[in-house]
Amino acid sequence: MHEFAFLRPRSLSEATAQFASSGEAAYVAGGHTLIPAIKSRLRMPDALVDLSGLGLAGITQEGGNGSGRLWIGAMTTHADVAAGASAIPALACLAAGIGDAQVRNRGTLGGSVANNDPAADYPAAVLALDAVIETDRAAHAADDFFQGMFATALADSEIITRIGFSVPLEAAYAKFRHPASRYAIVGVFVARFAGGWRVAVTGAGPGVLRWTDAEVALAAGGALPAMPSDDLNSDIHASAAYRAHLCGVMLKQALASLA
Repeated sequence: MHEFAFLRPRSLSEATAQFASSGEAAYVAGGHTLIPAIKSRLRMPDALVDLSGLGLAGITQEGGNGSGRLWIGAMTTHADVAAGASAIPALACLAAGIGDAQVRNRGTLGGSVANNDPAADYPAAVLALDAVIETDRAAHAADDFFQGMFATALADSEIITRIGFSVPLEAAYAKFRHPASRYAIVGVFVARFAGGWRVAVTGAGPGVLRWTDAEVALAAGGALPAMPSDDLNSDIHASAAYRAHLCGVMLKQALASLA
């Protein structure tokens, strides 16, 4: 493995200062993506800045169901989201279906969202639940945060501190998962608010996306649309046409769980 320094800051300002002064640095949260990348020499940082000592874990709620936000600290593990996000059962269920027990007890919400893997589960919840991503220097709306495969609105050295999920009237998540990795080949998160529906799809394309045609159909009570396959992924796991079909299947499963 490539030699690197391991730094343990005790404040956000110390973390960003260490990052800025360490050449090719990387933040480490749960490490489930970063550590394998270092082992395979896809990443070769000079320093790892550990975020575990910054007090960024925890869950609090503002407002009631159908209003307000559920705030979850960036370093909150998947297991703790599954156990503590009772205000949004669909989000708790999503977290409980990530990886296996080892992954859920080490992986973090903020690490997953910052990494923005195109097959990750959390981005679908962030987008469908109209979340706000707060950092050490800004607040990003979900609709502006995800910018393609592994790309986000985060600036260099910017640290996610917490994420505020809008509490819906009802919501559900359905995922067709890869049998080994449990990543989403296609996942669909639906959420209903007083002002209408939001539907987000992960796994199907190069990044998480809003399915606006489905939102319009749900608001109007009309027939559910078909997902176009033109811009979807095609790989050894599934063709673009099959992923488009799965979008419709997962949407129907999510809606059935609401009923």
